Amino acid sequence: MTLHYNILLYWSEQDQAFIAEVPELAGCAADGKTYQEALQNVEIVMQEWIETAQELGRNIPKPQGRLINV
Repeated sequence: MTLHYNILLYWSEQDQAFIAEVPELAGCAADGKTYQEALQNVEIVMQEWIETAQELGRNIPKPQGRLINV
């Protein structure tokens, strides 16, 4: 499954880890010791988020593309 959602990736001092969040999928986030680990982990969580939403018959938001701050 190819996923086209935006991912926000940042360092968290509090968690001492990189955090990867998917704003379009409520509550979808993962962490890792490196950028690469956080991205790998969030890809797994995104797939699980979508599979769970499908099983529960919930709406799955379509990817919106680039986030723009105006």
